[in-house]
Amino acid sequence: MDVRCVVDSQDRLGEGPCWSPREGRLYWFDIQGKRLAWYEPKTEARGAFDLPVRASAAAPRSQGGLVMATEKGLAVCDPDAGTIEVIRPFALPPGFRTNDGKIDLDGNFWWSTMDDDGGKQTGAVFRTSPQFETERMLTGIHIPNTVSVSPDGKTLYMADSKLQTLFAHDLRDLTKIRRFAHTAGQAATPDGSAVDAHGYLWNAQWGGWRVVRYAPDGRIDMTIAMPVEQPSSCAFGGEDMTTLFVTSAWDELSPQARAGQPVAGGLFAIETGVKGLALPLFEG
Repeated sequence: MDVRCVVDSQDRLGEGPCWSPREGRLYWFDIQGKRLAWYEPKTEARGAFDLPVRASAAAPRSQGGLVMATEKGLAVCDPDAGTIEVIRPFALPPGFRTNDGKIDLDGNFWWSTMDDDGGKQTGAVFRTSPQFETERMLTGIHIPNTVSVSPDGKTLYMADSKLQTLFAHDLRDLTKIRRFAHTAGQAATPDGSAVDAHGYLWNAQWGGWRVVRYAPDGRIDMTIAMPVEQPSSCAFGGEDMTTLFVTSAWDELSPQARAGQPVAGGLFAIETGVKGLALPLFEG
């Protein structure tokens, strides 16, 4: 498949891509750069603005704008006005930040926290309802990533990147868990994911120069080579929802390694020919 760098954004830690169907925009973050960026594939328009806090994950709201997970709490953002307001403050443990997040098929916003020192301490996963009621759902995950649901709404996919493992949880009983896939013994680490309409999981693999499509039974269906070592997350978007947008990072690369991949930290687009799973808007 053809992989195009559509925005050479040079993100230190690009993450959290999400598609806004109302605006026809792909939003994403540079977590360490404290920046929110957007790209409109139909017009090629793009923009970005600096944030007062580190933010990492978002979902489009039915009222417009985004709900965002930030290190200071849940916030609402008006990207066109360049404003952000923390409306549900919370205190993370020292050295922690938010990480991955996505909305489920019932309209709940799931988001995770992690120790910013490589996951030496374990993080957690939270679920926020449209009424902004927030509940801790999972604990004991070193670096929680992926946070994606299956098309039938029965499975929650989670990655513990420190363990190089993707897990599948029963959404009705999260204690029912199985190992879905892993990259143990490889340089690649499962990071952020997107699910397509057929139930296949597309996973960006940090350190692996690749995006991997997994079948619902966990077998590898396809591997897509990337021009960057650290693809970090992905989301489906575009008018027909068949474009996979992939974020990336140059964080942790040596100067020599970065020189060999000058578009590291860019946003990439892959025309998959497969429709992504359409996610609802956040009603809160």
